[in-house]
Amino acid sequence: MRNFLILPLILFGLIFATNAYSHCQIPCGIYDDEATFSKMLLDVETIKKSINGINAGDTNQNNLVRWVMNKEDHANNIKETAAEYFLAQRIKEGAPKYQEKLASLHKIIVLSMKTKQQSDLAVANSLEAEIKNFKNLYFAKEESKKEV
Repeated sequence: MRNFLILPLILFGLIFATNAYSHCQIPCGIYDDEATFSKMLLDVETIKKSINGINAGDTNQNNLVRWVMNKEDHANNIKETAAEYFLAQRIKEGAPKYQEKLASLHKIIVLSMKTKQQSDLAVANSLEAEIKNFKNLYFAKEESKKEV
């Protein structure tokens, strides 16, 4: 009987542990944008390392699978950060450079998807460049309006 109760508790914990990892989507006001960008760039570096591991020609299929899974996981991290952190919580309609920020986030999501579809360092480099571009847009001060 005791074992019968343990399995549902373990499953319950596993299901909700993945949700607890994400940043909350309530108006808590706890944000660290710099750390979020650092994490995204670290994910890109991990994707690059994985691409190099895949392209190294290791004949061990277990290692190849690990490199691919690692690349997929970190691409998903970037996609989820772009969608769930920036699009859902941080980018507000009417904010300065709103359209440019949306376009940049869309590129980040598409490039994240493309890094999952292939093992090309050029795509990972484009993803890194777009994250840096978005970071510049995100932290740009509103241009002061000159009175005529």
